[in-house]
Amino acid sequence: MPNVYRSPYGPKLKNGLHFGPWTPGLITRLGFTTGAFGGVALFAAIFFAEGVPRVRRDILQKIPVFGSYWVREIPPSDNPF
Repeated sequence: MPNVYRSPYGPKLKNGLHFGPWTPGLITRLGFTTGAFGGVALFAAIFFAEGVPRVRRDILQKIPVFGSYWVREIPPSDNPF
């Protein structure tokens, strides 16, 4: 529509990038929200599985600074053999 009058005082409108209802801003917001919920879900799963020895040994003890918190040493007096 090249012959349409556009006022020099009106807003300078451009067509934005979109694919259906999906815009870059919407995708970014959804990505951050999904990542936040995923992080909380991962934290909750590890928190509930903390008592499992395999999770404690293979995952939690390998955290660089806090790994020694999950080391459970059995005293020799409690060893049945």
